[in-house]
Order: sequence, then structure tokens, then C-alpha cells
Amino acid sequence: MAIPRLEGALIDPDCAPTVDSRASPPVDVALQGILAPMSRLFRDVEGGRLSPHRSVVCIGAFDGLHCGHQALVRHTLARARAIGADAVVISFEPLPREFFMGAGAPPRIASARDRIERLFALGVDRVGVLRFNRRMANLSAEAFVQSLLVERLAAAEIWVGEDFRFGHQRRGDVAMLQSLGAVHGFHAEAIDTHTHGGHRVSSSAVRKALAEGRLDDVAVLLGRPYSVSARVVRGKQLGRKLGFPTANMRVPGKVPAMQGIFATRIHGLFENPWPAVSSQGTRPTVSGNEVLLESHLFDIDIDLYGKRLEVEFVAKLRDEEKFDSLDALTEQMHRDAAAARAVLGIGQPNQTTEEWMHA
Repeated sequence: MAIPRLEGALIDPDCAPTVDSRASPPVDVALQGILAPMSRLFRDVEGGRLSPHRSVVCIGAFDGLHCGHQALVRHTLARARAIGADAVVISFEPLPREFFMGAGAPPRIASARDRIERLFALGVDRVGVLRFNRRMANLSAEAFVQSLLVERLAAAEIWVGEDFRFGHQRRGDVAMLQSLGAVHGFHAEAIDTHTHGGHRVSSSAVRKALAEGRLDDVAVLLGRPYSVSARVVRGKQLGRKLGFPTANMRVPGKVPAMQGIFATRIHGLFENPWPAVSSQGTRPTVSGNEVLLESHLFDIDIDLYGKRLEVEFVAKLRDEEKFDSLDALTEQMHRDAAAARAVLGIGQPNQTTEEWMHA
């Protein structure tokens, strides 16, 4: 049987609407659909049968879930619907590079929670976020196929990227999948590289654009504005003492994908996003050693502790820097707030944020 193959192409014009966070429910609401039937999310290679009626599977790290990832997932979903099978996405946590490289691993684009939420938002039936530990690293490619793809998922088709490798010492590749598929009765194939403007769409390209503050390019690669979601934690309340109370959030990974000061929008509080100015980094002026995302919401001061918020990055204003004194820092914070208001289109004379939101 000839199986339709996904061809490489420019970024799908409908890439953004499917996963645009502004069209999605608040994070906690969305996760109810993920966590309620826990059988939809699984963590282990071994265990009972998950797909009694066969499955179509795609495998990858999916960090950031960029447009190339989305194309792979959509193709998997279309094939699953065509043959009446489950659509299954396999990923890993921690990401394999993080396990092997430790602190030297590339910055994380998105948290595991965001990855899971966005995968389910695409419409897949099951998501496997496999525990990548020493046992997983030592698992042979053949055992991975037998235990997970054959016994647990009853895979009919397996779709991966062109550079996909798996198993102990990365011995497994597309050719091995195809060879094992001939034995176990599944079809395996790699999709063509997804490109935009003649360049490969990849997590590395997203990280580079983030590090350089090119948020418009990031939005093109992701198919949506870049955002980070996390729960608000208690800080030292230094911002409040300086006249800029902030909502503090811990970001995924020890090194953020980008650092600096940004004009942002906060999702998850009201029907419409709320404008803010945000800092992401280690706060060198106060000798900080923990990476935090701190957001000052304009013209509002409410208790946000414990709330899960999503911070959408609109524009980078400047790099993070160390100031000689708190007074100098405070003066710069006023300039940053004014710049963010200008970017976001608020701050005109006699116009409050609430009036701007309903204009």
C-alpha cells in the first residue's frame, strides 16, 4: 500500500492559529483535559498495551514545538485518522541532550508542561513523555522498538525527522526502523525537512533567534508569539520597594533561551491579555544567582501568588546589565516601563490600561 508522504514546504499558513496561546483556554483549564484521563499521558517504555486498535506514531524531542514539529505531528494525526488508529507522539523528559550534556546543554525553549499542553492542543490521542535516565540511555534500539512501538503501541506507521537517531549509542536510525518494520509489520519513514525562506526550521534556529532578540523571526518559526508559562512564586519583594511590584516566575532550565528586558503581555488573568514590562535573567545588580522571569503589570496591583500565568514576549527592549546602585536601577526601570508602554500602545495622556484594553 502506498502511504502518502509529507513533502518539505514553506511554513504552513495555518501553523499559528492551531496553537496560538491567545486562542487557547488558560493553562490550568487546558491541563484538565490532559490530566483528567491519565491514560492519555504515559512515561514508560514498558507496560500494558496502550493502543489496542493500532497507532500511528511520531518521535522527537519537540522542544518548542516549532512549525516543523507541528507539520510532523499533523501528518501523524492525518495518517492516524485515515486508517482509524490512535495518533501518538513520543518525546522525552529530560531531553536527551540535557541528560548527556548537563549544564552544557542548549537552553530549553519551553517547559515539559507547555510541550505536553501544546501537543494535546493539536489533537493527538496520546503523548508519551518518556523518562530519559541511565536505563533509557542504555536501552538498545531493538528493545525500544519491541517494548514500546510493537508491544505497547501496536504501531502501524512511524514518522520521524530525517536526522532521527535512537537507542544505545544512537545506533538506531530510519533505516533500522524500516528493517525492523519489515519484521514486525509497521511502516517507517522520515518526513522531508521543513523550511522557510530556504532555511531549515529547527529548534537550534529558534534558540539562535531568541538569543539575538529577534522575536518576529521566532514567531515565524514557532507559528505563534514566543511565551513562557509558570506559577507565580514569592520573591524578595525588592521590586515593590522600588515602586515596581512584580510577578516572579521560575523558567525552565538553568539558562534561559533569552535574557533581557521586554515588552510583554500577560495571559491567564482576564479575558484579554494585560500589558507589562518583564525582566528575564539573574538580576546582576542585586547579585542574583537564580534565573527568574519578573513581570511588572501596568496600572494594577493584585495578589498573584500561586497563579499560573503565561507571559507573551512582544519586543526586546535591552540586554540585562549591572547598575552601580539601586537608584540607578530604579531610573532605568522607569525608562524601561515607558519604552514598553510605547511598544504596547499604552500610556497616552489621560488613558489608563483598562481604557486601552477596551478601546
